[in-house]
Amino acid sequence: MPRIVGVDIPNDKPAFVALRYIYGIGPKLAKDICQQAQIDMQVRAGKLTEDELSKIASILEDYVIEGQLRRQTQQNIARLRDIGCYRGLRHRRGLPVRGQRTKTNARTRKGPKKTVAGKKSVKEMR
Repeated sequence: MPRIVGVDIPNDKPAFVALRYIYGIGPKLAKDICQQAQIDMQVRAGKLTEDELSKIASILEDYVIEGQLRRQTQQNIARLRDIGCYRGLRHRRGLPVRGQRTKTNARTRKGPKKTVAGKKSVKEMR
């Protein structure tokens, strides 16, 4: 498995797809990186030479990716929480931030339903 900027990328995928395993690199950026490094996008990541891997690594130094990008995202969320804006409050409460409805749906952010068991009446127990 080739290792680029501390991330193992899969051997059996094409180079432009394998680059997307790095946090912060999407489809467009992966294709641009392959073009800048003058690498065939369809060549498998396991077949890349050390020279090609070093070219890719040098190109990636110009971008904010992986740990630095994760840290930046967390700092932005922390800033929103600290200033007490609406988005920060939604982050703090664990609710959807971008205006989605919460009466129904929103289970990903709110977590599983907390149902209250109904009490059985005396007649049902007999």
